[in-house]
Amino acid sequence: MREPAVAGVIGWPISHSKSPLIHRFWLGKLGLDGDYSRFPVRPEQLGTFVRALPVMGVRGVNVTVPHKLAVMGHLDELTPGAAAVGAVNTIIVGNDNRLIGHNTDAAGIIGPAGALMAGRPVLLIGSGGAARAAASAARASGASALWVMARNLNAAGALVGASGLPGGVLAMGDLPPADTGLVFNATTLGMAGEPPLDLNLAVLAADAVVFDAVYVPLETPLLAAAHRRGLMTIDGLDMLIGQAAEAFQLFFGAEAPRRYDAELRAMLTR
Repeated sequence: MREPAVAGVIGWPISHSKSPLIHRFWLGKLGLDGDYSRFPVRPEQLGTFVRALPVMGVRGVNVTVPHKLAVMGHLDELTPGAAAVGAVNTIIVGNDNRLIGHNTDAAGIIGPAGALMAGRPVLLIGSGGAARAAASAARASGASALWVMARNLNAAGALVGASGLPGGVLAMGDLPPADTGLVFNATTLGMAGEPPLDLNLAVLAADAVVFDAVYVPLETPLLAAAHRRGLMTIDGLDMLIGQAAEAFQLFFGAEAPRRYDAELRAMLTR
């Protein structure tokens, strides 16, 4: 008898993650025998835990903060997509127990925002793993320029340079370029327990879009400020569900049943 497929998500902290709800929802809708759990992994335990995945019988894990960059040093192989992004958010246990790093975050961004970035400048806030995926998504979507606002100005400059797009680097608290078409928050600022992201949205055009990768709370202070200005917004659940669908296929060998997205969102926001 074949063992049920088991997958999960690693991070520190990880108790806030809604990924188990999403994957279990899809498993139930498809009638598949499997499970998906949270695994709290301290940074100093990352390598030990990841190398133990084959022994535990886990098919793979999603990777969230703060591990998306550090985990790459513990893997046997990166897919071209993960190598291009320079960050890993999904690990698959492959043949001969090889640990293969993937990145599904870029797909989770392109899904709801790709068309909105085409031909327009993008302002990216942050320089970590999610920011790298967002920069890759901006390039793939045909953004006209990339501006990166971050505490680490060297990392921000490297992101702009790697994108091949015109643009530049901004310090936290600087005014966004007035012609910004899409603002993407790839930091944890605004997450429950974290300080809000302080960004002046008054200079943006009325057709600018604000996308926040944070989903706890669903309406972050940044999105609330965008709503007050009448700007279009995209919340973190759109990205979370989009990247999860890509990972679900890798973990369980079945396409996520996206026709139930409205029901899934309602469940996640109860």
